[in-house]
Amino acid sequence: MEERNLVEHLVAFGLTGQEAQVYLELFRSGTSNGYEIAKCIGISRSNVYKALEGLTDKGGAYVTEGNSRKYTPVDIEEFCQNKIRSLDVRKELLIAHLPGEKEENEGYFTISSDENIADKIKNMLNKAKKRVYLSMSDRFLEEFQEELERLAMRRMKTVILTSFVKDEKEAAMERSLEEKGVKIYRTADKKNQIGLIADSRQVLTGEFGKGKDSTCLYSGQPNFVQVFKDSMKNEIKLLELEQKEGK
Repeated sequence: MEERNLVEHLVAFGLTGQEAQVYLELFRSGTSNGYEIAKCIGISRSNVYKALEGLTDKGGAYVTEGNSRKYTPVDIEEFCQNKIRSLDVRKELLIAHLPGEKEENEGYFTISSDENIADKIKNMLNKAKKRVYLSMSDRFLEEFQEELERLAMRRMKTVILTSFVKDEKEAAMERSLEEKGVKIYRTADKKNQIGLIADSRQVLTGEFGKGKDSTCLYSGQPNFVQVFKDSMKNEIKLLELEQKEGK
């Protein structure tokens, strides 16, 4: 993985860009002082020392006292786990003290980009209590395998409408889901079109797989949910009819 990608991931854990660069250099060089790091990565000593101070405060480095002040990187797994643990604590505090969540079923919401849409899909699957209907191309299913496996283990009614698989890995995953009770209907290639109904209360529909250009509509508006639900039921009836005629 390129360094800029590593820096990007470290920034997601609360480091600044320069703190992330210094952290990576500590892993490359081992225990070092600010002067040595500045010479290696081409950043002014003042900025390096500022980054080292921030890195230490954020739990990314230890200070080694001696003839000169040196720094040692905290193990990456330990650093990340500490951040996750801290965020979990903050999450529970926010849940406990923020005003009660308002119902979303009166509106329609646009969700943009694959990352945000995938997060919404995973949250809807994880929060579902009764049944799930999912429509998407087979090439996207693997991203949600963990959540779908969890639904199957909970013996929740799960129906998937997906295209005919061409990849053996995807086929193996779908066989595993079917063995656990998930009903899968084979359709024509859905390309980037996706649809999800959770508990007959929430719908997500739109395009996925186009990066930042992907957009989906999310709603809990009862009339919209019913229309989408009827549409998916009709598609399932047609698929079942085609299966019977094909036998």
